[in-house]
Amino acid sequence: MSYGVSAALQTAVFQALSDDVTLGSLVGSAIYDAAPAGTVPSLYVSLGPEDVVDASDKTGHGARHEFVVSVVSDTAGFLTAKGVAAAISDVLVDADLTLSRGSLIGLYFVSAKARRVQDSDVRRIDIRFMARVEDI
Repeated sequence: MSYGVSAALQTAVFQALSDDVTLGSLVGSAIYDAAPAGTVPSLYVSLGPEDVVDASDKTGHGARHEFVVSVVSDTAGFLTAKGVAAAISDVLVDADLTLSRGSLIGLYFVSAKARRVQDSDVRRIDIRFMARVEDI
């Protein structure tokens, strides 16, 4: 197993989201590795947790990365957040990302969970993706 591709994968995902014109028209530059300190925008995207398991085989080292990209909004209802979530999915599903280390074999949608954050007017959609990578 290798965790060595994790930073390269995160960088490529962040860059793909940041470079997308459609997503940019919805959230501007409000795409973060972590939510900013202080006042946050009313609508933003944040890279979230990641779970990684070995996917090595006789041909080499590899891993399966399941990671979350979140949409957070204080806009009433889920419609705006769902539009952003759809744009994120459009960017990442089956993306052909170039990594600075290793290679991406495939990037897939796994699941999404939309919910109101407890005791607030904030809506959050957590979208889970799975990336299969090789560390060559």
